[in-house]
Amino acid sequence: MSELKNIPYYPGCTLNTVAKHFEDSAKESAETLGFTLSELEQWNCCGASYPLSPDNIMGLTGPAKVLFEASKAGESVTTLCSVCYNVLKRTNKTVHDDKEKRETISTFIEADYDGSLEVTHYLEILRDTVGFSKVKESVTRPLKDIKIGAYYGCMLLRPFEDVGIDDHEAPTIIEDLFKALGAKPVDFPNKIECCGAHLAVGGKEGDDVVKQLSTCVMRSAVGSGVELIVTSCPLCQYNLEQSQEKAVKEVSGYNAVPIVYFTQLLGLALGQDEAKLGFEKNVWDARPLLKEREV
Repeated sequence: MSELKNIPYYPGCTLNTVAKHFEDSAKESAETLGFTLSELEQWNCCGASYPLSPDNIMGLTGPAKVLFEASKAGESVTTLCSVCYNVLKRTNKTVHDDKEKRETISTFIEADYDGSLEVTHYLEILRDTVGFSKVKESVTRPLKDIKIGAYYGCMLLRPFEDVGIDDHEAPTIIEDLFKALGAKPVDFPNKIECCGAHLAVGGKEGDDVVKQLSTCVMRSAVGSGVELIVTSCPLCQYNLEQSQEKAVKEVSGYNAVPIVYFTQLLGLALGQDEAKLGFEKNVWDARPLLKEREV
């Protein structure tokens, strides 16, 4: 194994708390594949959403401060959470392209930052730096034809001109990763549709919208033969998991589809201890399926 490369890493709030297993499995997989995620010495919340109002410059100060701190550590920063990735990358573009906003933001955060940092997602590191061919060579426990559905949602792909890590209508980056891990990626129509996102915290009306949208995603996946869904967004995972509770209670014979972080399965395929991958923290347990397929 070549010398490990340190990559500045922004965890964000959720991966330091309820989604710690997402982070832990990613860090250990990184070491196996030849690089290290080095957490920023100082960081704050990214804001969890990009300001919808063009005049909301204050909403950009939080993520801009993160980017400034990251610039001290190197020329790039990577993250795992789709929401963090979306917010940081869009903020970075705004700071880089809009001189007036950049000057205002610099005044508020009391630091000069010009938007020159490269913001990447962990998936891009695997594809563009490590290479899926090397990932494949490192697999010790192939996922043995498990029918996996990649759920992208909104944040990894849109707005495409600012964010997209792949084709915004027909992305394949996650499917290509899981082919390398020995799985059978299954395409399904709603893999890039919204799950309802932050409406989940907006009261009953918002909750109803989330259930409707997330249920449509799950119906699309189940109808296409998906046995297990992978995502890179804690909020997406939560919304999709909750959408199945009603179906399990009310639909005779309905078997819930596990929704896991892509790094959990990556870690398993690379030989990590299954007991340390946090499958018990997912609402719908993937382990019976994995045992059935002798993974």
